[in-house]
Amino acid sequence: MNSPGKPRVGVLYSRVRVEEKLLFEAFERRGVTLDLIDDQKLIFDITDVDNHPYKHYDVIVERCINHSRALYSLKILNDQGVKTVNTALCADICGNKLMTTSALAAARVPQPKALVAYTAESAIEAIERLGYPAVLKPTVGSWGRLLSKVNDRDAAETILEHKETLGSYHHSIFYIQEYVKKPGRDIRAFQVGPETICAIYRTSPNWITNTARGGSSSNCPVTPELADICTRAARACGGGVVALDLFEDPERGLLVNEVNYTMEFRNSIAPTNVNIPERMVDFCLKVAADGWAAANGWPDEGRRLASISLTEGASA
Repeated sequence: MNSPGKPRVGVLYSRVRVEEKLLFEAFERRGVTLDLIDDQKLIFDITDVDNHPYKHYDVIVERCINHSRALYSLKILNDQGVKTVNTALCADICGNKLMTTSALAAARVPQPKALVAYTAESAIEAIERLGYPAVLKPTVGSWGRLLSKVNDRDAAETILEHKETLGSYHHSIFYIQEYVKKPGRDIRAFQVGPETICAIYRTSPNWITNTARGGSSSNCPVTPELADICTRAARACGGGVVALDLFEDPERGLLVNEVNYTMEFRNSIAPTNVNIPERMVDFCLKVAADGWAAANGWPDEGRRLASISLTEGASA
């Protein structure tokens, strides 16, 4: 699939934000031929795996805003033998908080305690087992939207009733997480393949510290402890280019809260002094040339994840 000379790269996107512009510029500085693939105009023939129009790409970089479009597009592309960043496996795990928590637990990565229930009655029991306050989250979502800090039973019953009334599939699964008392901040770390390249503190008087919700950012040193837990968590979620949100617990140490597979990074370049889009481009070109497992620095046993994500066959 690799073309002679410079690689051909596609970018699957929904809207050209600051992050996409920075990535385009980073690819342009490498002299890379870049094609933009608008997911709003996209039509996949998922039954024709021999003549699809994407087989000539050395790698396709996914930058969709919509999780469903990202996941399904990556699945189709990977099944058709196209290398992607990230993979469908990574998107499937990271795009769903329940899936992320389960993967991290299986890999013994420290994280806040979480319970899952399927009815409002069992959700109340789960919340009270964790103790108030607790946090209710939709399994799919970003930017801190639809998070609820539940302080007592009355609030729990009201919120659960609202979720049941909303009626969507995702609101019928109750994901309940312990409330971790943060020191007015959390950590967002950036993992590119085998390396934790940088991290920021996100500080806010609000219990939700996302920079998209008004949190301020400052540099966070990448300690051996932080690099170890981020690398383990990223691998548990399928590897690739991800952003991890972590809590600092005074007794348990670092806890991984979430892993994001289509990460935003505009507010993290200046405080860390790390050129994040350049490092992302490095990884994408490594995937194009050598395949998913090699780009992630996995030894032979790591190729199992690459085969599950269906990219390794394309790199053979």
